[in-house]
Amino acid sequence: MPDEIAAIRTAILEDAPADVIGALPLPATFRAAVVRADEQEMFAGIPSEEKDPRKSTHIDEVPLPELAPDEAYVAVMASAINFNTVWTSIFEPLPTFQFLKRLGKESVWGARHDLPYHVMGSDAAGVVLRVGSAVRNWKPGDKVTVHCNYVDDQDPSAHDDSMMASNQRIWGFESNFGGLAEISVVKANQLMPKPAHLTWEESACNALCNSTSYRMIVSKNGSHMTQGQTVLIWGATGGIGAYAVQYVLNGGGTPVGVVSSPERASLLQELGCEHVIDRRAEGYKFWKDDNTQDPSEWRRFGKQIRELTGKDPDIVFEHPGRSTMGASVFVAKRGGMIITCAATSGFNIEYDNRYLWMNLKTLKGCHFANDREAWEANRLISEARIHPTLSMVFDLVHTADAAYEVHHNLGEGKYGVLCLAPEEGLGVTDPRTREAHIDAITLFRRYA
Repeated sequence: MPDEIAAIRTAILEDAPADVIGALPLPATFRAAVVRADEQEMFAGIPSEEKDPRKSTHIDEVPLPELAPDEAYVAVMASAINFNTVWTSIFEPLPTFQFLKRLGKESVWGARHDLPYHVMGSDAAGVVLRVGSAVRNWKPGDKVTVHCNYVDDQDPSAHDDSMMASNQRIWGFESNFGGLAEISVVKANQLMPKPAHLTWEESACNALCNSTSYRMIVSKNGSHMTQGQTVLIWGATGGIGAYAVQYVLNGGGTPVGVVSSPERASLLQELGCEHVIDRRAEGYKFWKDDNTQDPSEWRRFGKQIRELTGKDPDIVFEHPGRSTMGASVFVAKRGGMIITCAATSGFNIEYDNRYLWMNLKTLKGCHFANDREAWEANRLISEARIHPTLSMVFDLVHTADAAYEVHHNLGEGKYGVLCLAPEEGLGVTDPRTREAHIDAITLFRRYA
């Protein structure tokens, strides 16, 4: 570890004052989890499920980029794995270097991102080291989490709802210098206060998935769930589904969680979800073969939901994509909504459109969250109304192993990654709130 990095870590662990942290020398290089442009064809012709992040993800020493006026350097204490980390590492749906080249053409500052390596990661928690000359609300020493809405506020399309901006990007996926590193470069608008009652790794795991679930369930830009509505949630103990369950319960709705094992069913019930479907135990096969779906299975699935809740779901929280979309469109109630944010089982989806148009259903796309939504989601975490779903923690050197496990759905909730933090359990400054909610905070750890 370079002397500058060691000094930064020591200062943070000793809770050094802002002026000390702001005066620390910055390193010329830092360690980061990267993919390399000269390897982006390495998985050509290989089925997605056989592509191995452990072959493409490297821990390299990379140069510290210059800081733009509206940016901050953040010493990353912890980060987390998202499915976009998997996509980056297996170069799907296309290599992310195409995103970096496009960003590189926008401006002098954008050109920094077009490099032969891509620093991955769309979550982070850490401490501000430096701020650019245009940054007003943050200073060195601030403890922060980072959301991944990377947007240019000079573009008028970025206002009202910045997720509708013509040049909106996801930091660490469609931009460089992401969170799986010892130091990250972020726009000032991405910074949010770190929840005081959580550790670095617990704080780092929330922003992407929690904010996305907030937009999908709570926001008027999503399904805007109201009290008493029934919400079907696929992958309800996964990185995004477990936050959705919490938002439905908090908002007075009725979640119906779909999982794939008895252990996950038990976890879901302990999370507070009364209605649980173990799709593997029930033997659901929505596809007869690679090209043919089975409507009789849709009907059987819909019947089970009605037996559990007495009604069809008002909202279907979709993210598996190809494997489930046909069933999702079928089971949603007349006039209901299927809201989707991903396609982890495949992007080319199929469904019977008659059930959509004849029953006046809505299929709506949703993607991360705007700044207000991300801040509201972070506020709810900070107030211990929503809790982290952290289940496993790796160190930076083993980022590829964590991505491999997420790729193959081997665990629950979110996988954290320690970057500068030397061990788990550090960073808590509000032990009283933590103690009051410790069972909820550590729920997913107990099922790991």
